[in-house]
Amino acid sequence: MKIVVNLDVMLARRKVKLKELAEAVGLSMTSLSQLKTGKVRGIRFSTLAKICQVLDCQPGDLLEYVEEERSFSLLKT
Repeated sequence: MKIVVNLDVMLARRKVKLKELAEAVGLSMTSLSQLKTGKVRGIRFSTLAKICQVLDCQPGDLLEYVEEERSFSLLKT
């Protein structure tokens, strides 16, 4: 299971720069950059809500579940 963060897509759609979002949400550029690149392990709901408010979007617009491919080895006997 993998969660993909589509923050960069929403920023482009809304024509908002990362710096503008950081100022509006009250987070550092570093924190938002790590979120944008998927290098974080979690996000607070309050932070997610602020981002959604500023970008006028839903959490599902920012986060996407992608099922990872499974590799199975079938042994024939």
